Amino acid sequence: MTFDERYAAIQSRDARFDGQFVTAVSSTGIYCRPSCPARTPKPANVTFYPTSAAAHEAGYRACKRCLPEAAPGSPDWDVRGDVAARAMRLIADGVIEREGVPGLARRLGYSPRHLTRLLTTELGAGPLALSRAQRAQTARMLLVGTTMPASDVAFAAGFASVRQFNDTIREVFGLTPLELRARRPATGAAAGTIDLALPVRGPFDAAGLFAWMSARAVPGVEEAADASFARTVRLASGPGSFEVRTDVGGGLRLRATLAALSDLAAVVARVRRIFDLDADPLAVDAALSRHPELAPRVRAIPGIRVPGAADPHEMLIRAMVGQQISVAAARTALTALADALGDEVPGPPGLTRLFPTMAAIAEHGAEVLRGPGARIRSIVGAARALADGDLTLTIADDGAEQRRSLLALPGVGPWTADYVRMRVLGDPDVFLPADVAVRSGAQALGIPREGLDAWAATLAPWRSYLCAHLWRAVPPRPSRTSTPRSRSRTTPLPARTAVPAFAEEIPT
Repeated sequence: MTFDERYAAIQSRDARFDGQFVTAVSSTGIYCRPSCPARTPKPANVTFYPTSAAAHEAGYRACKRCLPEAAPGSPDWDVRGDVAARAMRLIADGVIEREGVPGLARRLGYSPRHLTRLLTTELGAGPLALSRAQRAQTARMLLVGTTMPASDVAFAAGFASVRQFNDTIREVFGLTPLELRARRPATGAAAGTIDLALPVRGPFDAAGLFAWMSARAVPGVEEAADASFARTVRLASGPGSFEVRTDVGGGLRLRATLAALSDLAAVVARVRRIFDLDADPLAVDAALSRHPELAPRVRAIPGIRVPGAADPHEMLIRAMVGQQISVAAARTALTALADALGDEVPGPPGLTRLFPTMAAIAEHGAEVLRGPGARIRSIVGAARALADGDLTLTIADDGAEQRRSLLALPGVGPWTADYVRMRVLGDPDVFLPADVAVRSGAQALGIPREGLDAWAATLAPWRSYLCAHLWRAVPPRPSRTSTPRSRSRTTPLPARTAVPAFAEEIPT
């Protein structure tokens, strides 16, 4: 966006751009989100920054009125696949708190000095400043959304000491932690309960996401209903669990149970990826609506989202298990795998196991999995490659390199590699032209199946969301009970029994 385009956004107080940039005002020394209700500053006094960390580094503090740290995250980190975007995903996941700048640089393949120089040039702040802004955002969320003692908030947000926490909150927000809490009273959650509101950029198709998760939930590991989703997760400090549910106003709330409060930032980042909360739905809907075949679907389902992955390794195994079988059959196979190999954990009712580790699947998966021997060997081989470190699969991979690495695995074809890229990296521009459900949905909407890939190319960079709409448009399959068990050789088989020739086809 140009300066004039950004200035027009703040003049109209356009909430679509909240989280995508901040507005720093030299005459007041503060920075705001684009939708701030305060009087629009003169252009000569305005500087736009891509991140709040850049505004901090330039000497500005956050607006007490609009609290820019409470905005949803930027969709740029999914749309862009460069080093800066990959670094931002890892910083949000808490890598610097766990591994420091050297760990972040190592994951991205750069020296710490070069990475600092690159991020400062691209984003206006180095990795330490970006991480500090992330900690301040987490602390603000806990201060205004829970009744946790301020000292607990400090360590949950990733600060090394209470003093560092106090100094940062005062510098960023111009308030002490307790003053910040007083300005936004807590929600009434019980003492010690981590129960947070999640910022969402609307519109948001929550019902569609919960329905997707409900159809694929692995009992014991996951539990889903019409307006909630819960699961167990492995975190740096030990196993944990979370539940995401809709609130009375249609927003989302997160309740987390953790082994250590320091894991909270990673859980929040993971949940935001799973629910695609940092997407730009108005931009997506506007692009898709330009095609008359899609416009009615977009009007009927505004703000559609592409589900992310709770864990990259788990996502690859789930995708490989789901090849050439139905969603229900994949769920049955994954449930057997979790029951046999998943570690038992104490937790809320219904959440009793963790998804199996790659080491466990590599060692015992062949004893549990059923189906063609070649496919079982492929799944076990992929798990062994991940467990041994021969294959790297993370949320910060380069998309093209990740795809090449996955295609090198036996039993992994283009559908699996691209589907994993869509779910793990949050890549908004993945299209699956050979996917049975995509082709069926296209036919249901009157989109010619011949030349479908070329037609979809006109919707770049939002083709993942096109897939989501086409999956939703698939007509329901006829009930099994509607077809007699005995039939003559001339009676056509029901749709459920038709098995396409290619292997990768069912999104799981």
